[in-house]
This record gives sequence, C-alpha cells and structure tokens, in this order.
Amino acid sequence: MTQDETGADVGTGEGAEPSSAAQSEGRSENGVAVAFGRQLKLLRVRVGLDRVEFGKRMGYAAQSVASFEQGRRIPQPGFVDKADRVLDAGGLLVALKEELARSQYPAFFRDMARLEAEAVELCAYDTHMVKGLLQTEEYTRAVLAMRRPLLDEDTIEQRVAARLARQEVFSRWPAPLMSFVVEEPVLRRPLGGRVVLHGQLEQLLKFGRFRNVEIQVMPLDRDDNAGVDGAFTVVTRRGGEQLVYTEAQGRSNWLTDRDETRLAAARYGIIRSQALTPRESLGFIEKLLGEL
Repeated sequence: MTQDETGADVGTGEGAEPSSAAQSEGRSENGVAVAFGRQLKLLRVRVGLDRVEFGKRMGYAAQSVASFEQGRRIPQPGFVDKADRVLDAGGLLVALKEELARSQYPAFFRDMARLEAEAVELCAYDTHMVKGLLQTEEYTRAVLAMRRPLLDEDTIEQRVAARLARQEVFSRWPAPLMSFVVEEPVLRRPLGGRVVLHGQLEQLLKFGRFRNVEIQVMPLDRDDNAGVDGAFTVVTRRGGEQLVYTEAQGRSNWLTDRDETRLAAARYGIIRSQALTPRESLGFIEKLLGEL
C-alpha cells in the first residue's frame, strides 16, 4: 500500500463524520480557492486598488495577488487576515479561512487532515515512506515530484505548504499522544537523495524525543509481523471514538464500524510490541545516520 499522503473531501461540516466509502484524489478545480479569489478581487476593486498597490500594502508581488484572485494559489492564513483589514471586508474573507485551509489538501485527504488536527491520540503504521506528518520540506517536495502523472509546480508548492502546516499538531496543547511504527526499509530508501534522507532521519530523531511522541522501527530481521495487511492509521477522538484511515493509489478509505476499529487498534498494539522499543529505535536511527 502506498503512503503518498499527497493529501479528498468526505465530511464538510464541523463534527462531520468521515464516510466509509473510498475517496479518490481527482484533479477538479479548487472551488473554494476560486470563490475566495473572486471575493478578493471584488473587494480590491471596490476600494480602488490595482494589484500592484494592493500587493505593496500586503507585502506580495502583483503576480502573487493575481494567482490568489484566479484561484491558482492558496494564500496563507496571515494574508487572509491582513487582506480582510486592508480591504475593510468586515470578516468576509476571514470567514472563508478555515475552508480555504482545508482545500489545500487533495480531496481524499481533507477529512484526515481535520481529524488529525483534533485527535487526542494518533497511531500510524507505515510501510512505504515516512508518514507525511513527520516529513521534512525537502523529503515532501521530492516525494511529490515523483508522482505519476506529474503534478504541476504550483500544486507541488501548495501541497508542501499544506503538509508542513499539519506539523502544528506537535505544538498543540493539550498535547495529543502520538505513536508511529515505520518499517526499516523506509528509513534506508534514499528518496530525493542521501542528503534529503539524512535530513529526514534527523527530523525523526527530533520528533522522537518529544514527550508525547513515540517512534518505533520494525526491523527487517523480525520473523513475525502483524502488519502484513499494510499501512493504516488509528485516530482517537475526544470521548474515545476510534476511526481507522487507509490510503492507496490516490484513494482513501475510512473504517468506522466499532468492531473493525477495535480490531485495528488491537492489531496496532501487536505491531508495536513486535517492533524495537522507542529508545532502541532512536538508537537505530542514529546508527543509520552514521552510515550515510
């Protein structure tokens, strides 16, 4: 199972439940970004600013303003807040900010991004590449550049920014409990080159030393591995509800049936017990770094 996480929309409202149906990536126009861009242009024209002058006030080039207005790029939250003030929009642009941020992700990953940010516990087993939540900017960019069919440069940059923004969960308080088990070949596969891999391993060490994060390695020499069915993520919400997320080939799937999610959580527990301990795993990653 591939773990590209280039992460499609399943639930849309606050508290919406993810669908158990598979969701595909698709290449449809980003309707939220287009709607935001039209509002931005209307407000800019209303106050009598051309793109150059508005860009100067915002600290952006006129070309960037054009990209935002045409829905080709998604602005950062700070831009939205400032534009709302500069254009005297009265909160109209700010009201679109949350949905705009969600629209950065491919449709199949949007619900996961929301639940990931709200989770009280996150347990992820990965077999093919480093979990998107743990990736460095360079590793992410390298992975996205390898996609087939090819992604255009604007899409790559948008998804790099979106993936890095997900790492805000590590500084959230109360801190969620986070556990990651990764197969050894993932840590040896030099996606993007040895320098990129070196930086990625260093980042794993950094995250692995956080008090609320445990990273474990499943070594190649194990003759018993409960993860033979492939990668998956168990998300625990406030109140104890558990959901299980899987993805492959640009499609995602949610398990919401209680019996199925309990079995998946139990399976993850077995996988953890078969892997190296968190302390042993950090030592293993340090050893790999020394070999590069």
